Amino acid sequence: MHPDTIEARAALERVFGFADFRPGQIEVLDAVFSGENVLAVMPTGSGKSLCYQLPAIVRKGLTIVVSPLIALMRDQVQQLERRGVAAAALHSANTGPENAAIEAGLRRGRYRLVYVAPERLLRPDTPALLREAGANALAIDEAHCVSQWGHDFRPEYHGLAQAAQAIGGLQLIAVTATADAPTRAEIVRTLFSSPPRIFVRSFDRPNIHLSMRRKTSAARQVEDMVARHKGQSGIVYCASRKGAEDLSRRLSAIGAPALPYHAGLAAEIRSAHQDEFLRCDGVVIVATVAFGMGIDKPDVRFVCHADLPQSVEAYYQEIGRAGRDGLPAKTLTLFSDGDIRLRERQIAEGDASAERKRAEQRKLQALIALCESPRCRRQTLLAAFGEASDPCGNCDICEGHWPVFNGVVAAQKIMSAIHRTSGRFFSGHLANLLVGKATDAIKRHGHDLLPTFGVGKEFAVSEWRSMFHQLHASELIAQDPEDRDRWVFTDAGRDVILGQTPLTLRGEIAPADARAATGPGSSAARTDASPAPLTARQHKLLAALKAKRLEIARAQKTPAFVILHDSALIEIAIARPRTPEDLQRIHGVGPAKASRYGAMFLAIVQAHSEAS
Repeated sequence: MHPDTIEARAALERVFGFADFRPGQIEVLDAVFSGENVLAVMPTGSGKSLCYQLPAIVRKGLTIVVSPLIALMRDQVQQLERRGVAAAALHSANTGPENAAIEAGLRRGRYRLVYVAPERLLRPDTPALLREAGANALAIDEAHCVSQWGHDFRPEYHGLAQAAQAIGGLQLIAVTATADAPTRAEIVRTLFSSPPRIFVRSFDRPNIHLSMRRKTSAARQVEDMVARHKGQSGIVYCASRKGAEDLSRRLSAIGAPALPYHAGLAAEIRSAHQDEFLRCDGVVIVATVAFGMGIDKPDVRFVCHADLPQSVEAYYQEIGRAGRDGLPAKTLTLFSDGDIRLRERQIAEGDASAERKRAEQRKLQALIALCESPRCRRQTLLAAFGEASDPCGNCDICEGHWPVFNGVVAAQKIMSAIHRTSGRFFSGHLANLLVGKATDAIKRHGHDLLPTFGVGKEFAVSEWRSMFHQLHASELIAQDPEDRDRWVFTDAGRDVILGQTPLTLRGEIAPADARAATGPGSSAARTDASPAPLTARQHKLLAALKAKRLEIARAQKTPAFVILHDSALIEIAIARPRTPEDLQRIHGVGPAKASRYGAMFLAIVQAHSEAS
């Protein structure tokens, strides 16, 4: 371990209240303290920001942090300042005098970290200011924004390497939670002048339960999800502004504290709704994809997609906003054939280039495969990022909520249709071929004359589409690496064609009395993600601790979790510490917070001990 990493561990407890590093942080910090340029791909909630904040605290000089959102910069600076770290943010939302004061502070060497919007860093006068301020490191947060094929593409990120060269002498630290192999290659190519050290942690978030359902009544399904998490914070994503407004009103009508958030709202309303969500327990934000990047609220207990997400990458990032405190969290994604057809039409009718449209179609196919997967959701999700895994026991598939059947014959019919159409057609066309539906496209290509025309009338078009995507998710069929518009059979798929291996596919409707999964991957065998439930006495104390936290947060105009995370309050409710020393042993408290808030929380514990 690098000597500075040892010092960083002391700062971790002194400043942030954590007794030890999370998995993967030591390796990244060792590389940073050794002066290497670094790309760190780490899952949401794994402490990526500490990989550049701790070096800034421990060593001399100024660290520049590029962040894509003003709200994210504001929140991180507020949290650092409350922990006694000298930090500031340069962006367009500041007043002229505010930015002038920060610039003067930079020239005096006042700050350890300065957060800068990418467009501000690209201004001609900024590199000279930061060079004069003694900048020696550039941290690039949300580095996947550099990818022109990604869902969060920011063109300004393409100018960061040039800005870094203009400042000179900077160590580069790029971090992100969402980067598959092609995206990582694009980040390296665009941001780094020479190959950096690359760290890729597992994408798995085992505390998050994954579930997907076909839409029946989307609003009612979302209502049920919110009702099951009454009093808990959550996010509901909608595909449109109108959908977010309508669903927010509907949830409010049943008593849920729901607030809309989308780009059509005035900036002050968006800011007020975001602050309410961050500062208060139990608020449900109903939003478009305009909400979420950089939202660091650890106690989000559920994320629901009322409509199909934009892509697998967007889905992963959005569900990753749940359970950052490591406690169990739930997700539910609703999808329908209508969602899929709408997305296909949007891609086809869009103004993008032919190459971009093909890329978007491939992303859609991967997303549909995840929705339709007959195997463990987590296995399918992680496979999309190139990571192999075992069945998780913490998703709707592993828990047996879908009926299953012997799918060998159905798979053979689908693959026969693929073969006879040269692999050039997607699921909708092949489904029409199998049920014998003579559409214009079927007749135009002469596919109504094929032997496979009408051989699959035992299933509906929607069921054949689903099974096609299940074969894709099960890696029996794949898109040709040399020709991504062509479907080919994998070795495993050829075994199914020859009848040499069994195949289980997933039915469309989950029975009410869904069977329980068994075996080593089942939920019964997996208990590590769920802590033991609190007793009634502990629940009562926890409620009092949360009430005191909210009182402090409102007085200080700061998010409640900045005072103490839910996980720390739960540990206090269980351990019932009596002294400041006992309190400091609680994970997430530490000397600074014990000194600032300890007396107030210990008084609550003492009062409840006396009452009981």
